[in-house]
Amino acid sequence: MSNLDLLSLIQGKVRSLKAYQVENIDCAVKLHANENPFQLPEELLSGFSKSFKKLQLNRYPDPDSRALKESIAKRLNAPIENLIIGNGSDELILLLLQVFCNEGDSISFPDPTFAMYSIIARGLGLNPCSFPLDEHWDFDARSFLKTANDSESRIVFLSYPNNPTGNCFSEDQVRHVIECFEGIVVVDEAYYDFSGKSFARKIEQHNNLVVLRSLSKIGLAGLRVGFGIADPLVIDQLNKVRLPYNSNTVSQTLAEYLLNHFDRVQQQIDTILEERDRMIGELKKVGSVTVFPSDSNFIMFRTEQLAEDLFRHLMDNGILVRDLSAHPKLKNCLRATVGTREENDRFLEAMALAVGK
Repeated sequence: MSNLDLLSLIQGKVRSLKAYQVENIDCAVKLHANENPFQLPEELLSGFSKSFKKLQLNRYPDPDSRALKESIAKRLNAPIENLIIGNGSDELILLLLQVFCNEGDSISFPDPTFAMYSIIARGLGLNPCSFPLDEHWDFDARSFLKTANDSESRIVFLSYPNNPTGNCFSEDQVRHVIECFEGIVVVDEAYYDFSGKSFARKIEQHNNLVVLRSLSKIGLAGLRVGFGIADPLVIDQLNKVRLPYNSNTVSQTLAEYLLNHFDRVQQQIDTILEERDRMIGELKKVGSVTVFPSDSNFIMFRTEQLAEDLFRHLMDNGILVRDLSAHPKLKNCLRATVGTREENDRFLEAMALAVGK
């Protein structure tokens, strides 16, 4: 019988990591994961069910996701050679780090931001270098570039809009980083559909720019579909390390169908944007709460009371949000995804009740 010291076999770069934590508590109203609160429109589900019956699930999926790429290329008015499909945009972050970095290299990003940049980098033996955002959750490009250059970073990541703060960074500052950084600049536009702001068109002028997008936020979170837009040379190199069949047949087919019938999804997006603005307006009426501007489908706010207490109060009322207060710059901050009108009303009522205590 084997009884090895398994911990001693695990690489130190992995032992030191903490896994990315997502609350998965059973609550009636889940406003913690930045998902679309609406089910896919019935006509889309009906149309897909007909397509599903024709799928040959005993066969491997298209390794190049050709039909899905063609649908994306049509929407973006971009060459198909500029596209790569990922199992979520997280996989594409991993591939970029594999292609452009060796163990011991550095990457840079503003802070606070999406935690997976750092987690994936550390798992590969890389050095994450963070640059603190200012009080407006923005940054100065020249100072940020100094941090990136001093650390000899190979890649910089810019979440746009930024998760968890919700805002888009200054367009001029992002443009300055793209134009001046002598490495790869990844603009992560996972929440593009809510901001309408993009740097995808800049790829024609800047071959060091990579733009990431996701379908998770607009209704396909369960299928894990992300895509990258970049210079064809970058795409070719990413395909060298991309696992074969990384995108399954069901994900490819439903994603393609959704993109080709986007009007109903756009209606859901428009409703989310209306609800976001309504929630921000109502939260501003709640005492002892500071609400930050949002270009995304979630709202970050700071409370004068302990965030943990408010988090528990909301959960006791059947509402799950994201507690961000573990981050030193996000003390007493929480993040709420925009839900349905009914869910948002429950959240706002519970917030008013908590402050009224």
